[in-house]
Amino acid sequence: MKKLLIVLMLVTTTPAAWAQGCSLCTKTAAGLDDKSAKGLNGGILYLATLPLAILGTVGFVWWKHNKKSI
Repeated sequence: MKKLLIVLMLVTTTPAAWAQGCSLCTKTAAGLDDKSAKGLNGGILYLATLPLAILGTVGFVWWKHNKKSI
């Protein structure tokens, strides 16, 4: 199980996976003024907060659970 988790972490955190971007968002942000571009970036961070918080909570609980059993 641990090997599968390590492989999944390595596959999902490769630089190629993080280098993907929405070309439409890039073109839209390039055409915006500074204030609107900051608003777009803020919206993206706002939408990313909940999934990252859920993932972080699950990871923390998993870590605490496995730490006690060792």
